[in-house]
Amino acid sequence: MLSASTSNKGKALVTGATSGIGKAVSLALADKGYSVTALGRNEQALEELGGIKNIRPFALDLSDSSALEAALASEPIDVLVNNAGIMPPNIKFSDMEQADIDCTIEVNLSAALRVTRLVLPGMIERKSGHLFFTGSTAGQAPFPNMAVYGASKAAISSFAAALRCDLSGSNVRVTEIVAGRVETALYRDALDEDDRERMYSTFDAVQPENVAEMLLTVLQMPAHVDVTRFDILPTAQYVGGGGFAGKTG
Repeated sequence: MLSASTSNKGKALVTGATSGIGKAVSLALADKGYSVTALGRNEQALEELGGIKNIRPFALDLSDSSALEAALASEPIDVLVNNAGIMPPNIKFSDMEQADIDCTIEVNLSAALRVTRLVLPGMIERKSGHLFFTGSTAGQAPFPNMAVYGASKAAISSFAAALRCDLSGSNVRVTEIVAGRVETALYRDALDEDDRERMYSTFDAVQPENVAEMLLTVLQMPAHVDVTRFDILPTAQYVGGGGFAGKTG
């Protein structure tokens, strides 16, 4: 069972916390006084997070249902940030390996549902809580060579919207984060170094800290206000077709 100390702000659980958006959110929540449990698999990154006040790193594979259930048993979580995600190879669906398809659905969708199912009953019982889901513009509009990734994020979007209907009257809030191009390590395995460098050199991408700042703003809204979704994109990006100002595609 997790045992992070209680703070004035309450307890937060962040998945995929060792880099990018997850790390930025963990740091921001901790800075605001939340007791943050940061879940991830990168031991070195977790060790670094462990040296920061209000953050308790916890190494856990989200696909391990038994370990996850044991870790979260009876743990009161006030804020859950379902952020863990992967980007499969940037190729056509017909060329994908089945293992990459299965892994993408497992990490991007199934893990989020698994963690939410364990945390949600306590929120309902306490009549308080906030669930965040990291979505993507790829779940809102078609992008080439991203059919499976887009499907996983579209499913997250649909789940978050329907879950909010289920939770009507419970005082538990649900927010989907629809992120555009954010400068993170997400594309590390999907693109080679040269392609990643070209991608980020052509425009100013959103930074993980920008997403964390927006999440805090939503979290600090009055309890009767539920921001069901916020889109955060580079100024140059438009959603339709996934392109950028001055460019096609």
